[in-house]
Amino acid sequence: MPTTRQWILRGQPFLMNGNGSGGAFPAILRHLIEQRGLPAGDALEDFLRPKLQNLADPFEIGEMRQAVERILAAVDGQEKVLIYGDYDVDGVSSVAVMRRALLAYGLKPRHFIPRRSSEGYGLSAQALERCMAEGEKPDLLIAVDCGTVSVDEIAALRGKGVDVIVVDHHEPGPRGRPDVAALVNPKFGGGPTYLCAAGVCFKLVHALMKTRRLPEFDLKPLLELVTLATVADIVPMVGENRLMVRHGLRLLPRTLNPGLQALQKISGMNGRATSMDVGFRLGPRLNAAGRMDVPEDALGILLTDCRRRADEFAAKLEGYNRSRQSYENQIRTQALAMLAERDRSEPVIVLGSRDWHPGVVGIVASRLMRQFHKPTFVVAIGEDGVGKGSGRSIEGVSLVQAIHACRSLLEAGGGHDMAAGISVHEDQLDAFRAAFAEYVLTRTKDEDRLPRLYLDAEIPLSALSLDFLRDYELLQPFGNSNPQPVFMASGVLLSGAPVRMKNHHLRLSLRQGLHEQEAIFFGGGERILPDPPWDVAFTIDRNHFRGRTSLQVIIQDIRASGGV
Repeated sequence: MPTTRQWILRGQPFLMNGNGSGGAFPAILRHLIEQRGLPAGDALEDFLRPKLQNLADPFEIGEMRQAVERILAAVDGQEKVLIYGDYDVDGVSSVAVMRRALLAYGLKPRHFIPRRSSEGYGLSAQALERCMAEGEKPDLLIAVDCGTVSVDEIAALRGKGVDVIVVDHHEPGPRGRPDVAALVNPKFGGGPTYLCAAGVCFKLVHALMKTRRLPEFDLKPLLELVTLATVADIVPMVGENRLMVRHGLRLLPRTLNPGLQALQKISGMNGRATSMDVGFRLGPRLNAAGRMDVPEDALGILLTDCRRRADEFAAKLEGYNRSRQSYENQIRTQALAMLAERDRSEPVIVLGSRDWHPGVVGIVASRLMRQFHKPTFVVAIGEDGVGKGSGRSIEGVSLVQAIHACRSLLEAGGGHDMAAGISVHEDQLDAFRAAFAEYVLTRTKDEDRLPRLYLDAEIPLSALSLDFLRDYELLQPFGNSNPQPVFMASGVLLSGAPVRMKNHHLRLSLRQGLHEQEAIFFGGGERILPDPPWDVAFTIDRNHFRGRTSLQVIIQDIRASGGV
């Protein structure tokens, strides 16, 4: 049973009269702009209609010039270059961005992606051993989406005569800067700190082009890859992230990249792209390859120029995604059974099993966190008794700080405040759960841990129209730090019985006064709904089906009218 959420209306109540036209913007858009504290004047115009000419100078990022000089030296000397990336969407997109640029400069870079289950994240000793065994020793290794904290591994590479450039966005470690030719990471100073690794790679390619221009090379198609990574990595949708994703989403439907064409086709996209499409269609299929320990297939579909190979890769990714879904359902069912036997008052969830696939525990952790609104770690324990776990958190609880507080009970751990990974021996799992719970209890109050649903405005269903949608879409793309607005309609009745769809989804015919509106409630079939009339919380989206465009209502929550 999902945890009941407290509904909170942001800011001042919004009174809507028709479409509320008047002034520079429609009333609802003005309301959302003011509510989000967006700037006025030219800055607001840049936000609503961002232009690529407003991209900042890439040399604002620290050590960018050193990276450019070292790469161009490799170009002039025709050195052996290796691009080493992570296995998730950001990692493979970053490798693809760098590879396309280096090929344009005449290099023939080798690329390498570690295997998640056996080699782990980043520049691990196991992965580097296989990497070096599979090809010639490089003169220059460019680590993308990893490397910032790999002090020992990079020192070992330097000892073998390998220069290293790190292009990353992760937090610095306690041991400081590794011994590299250049560390291009905004977290070390200079430039926007919200970029994903592919965004930093794009800035590096931009800097290369500003230094040694290639007239035939077009930067714009790289934005398609940056868009995949930015949305999938859930970095803040602000500033240049928003600018690049806005333009990348426009480019994706008409991309010339055969792999992206095939991926959009097999995922059911219909000639348009939104951040939701990237987050829930493209991203999961690319990530599934890494989760199933075949990340080279995710990279392959981004790199291939052959339509036949692109279709083959797309079919593989679809299969991996189905396998991932099967593993996920099995693990989630077992995890729910475990939780049923535990004390429901525990402020955290920490579960582990030797039967679980390590590539899927992060998704299960995310679903459990959302369902129970508790900081969560789900751990896949190996035959050696060491578990690899993924964590997801709630607002106000930093997993990075929690890991530091519980360090003595862990083999390793790190990541971001809201998503992190750990290695823990199964003998320490109960002790870690207790220490993690204590950490959360001592740093939060009971009310801090209550789930909340924030509403942007109450509007009548009769206001929903394609004109309304057109104005609202100026706020896109949505994502972290620019969330999709959630609206509320009160006193809503049903025009007919709910229609049950697959995966516990419901299709509802809503009625408010004389206006009727179709809506979909994902997972609503798992809920015990109150008797109407209802207050309905919902988001809206543009729907294309059989040549017809309509406004789609997606229900986020339902409560009895007059609820608090």
